[in-house]
Amino acid sequence: MDMKKMMKQAQKMQRDAAAAQQEIAAMTFEASAGGGMVKATATGEMAITDITIDPAAVDPEDVEMLQDMVTAAVNEALRAASEAANARMNAVMGGMKIPGLM
Repeated sequence: MDMKKMMKQAQKMQRDAAAAQQEIAAMTFEASAGGGMVKATATGEMAITDITIDPAAVDPEDVEMLQDMVTAAVNEALRAASEAANARMNAVMGGMKIPGLM
């Protein structure tokens, strides 16, 4: 394979990776815990943008349960965002691991 062709392929992969990163950033992921009593929303950039708590989940006698539900919902939303980002980037990169992109 000649060098010019390799450079064109590398440039295309770089453009595709940048486009994929923009797509991922625009995605949102929602997860819930406690039967939907606590919901968390994360972006593809791994930022929590919203947490919704059903008032019925607020029990002054059991704050720990509410804390556990919030933690579970946030962790699940972030896990979903991470998995989607990894899957999208792997599709673009063909499984190649390039430092700074993955």
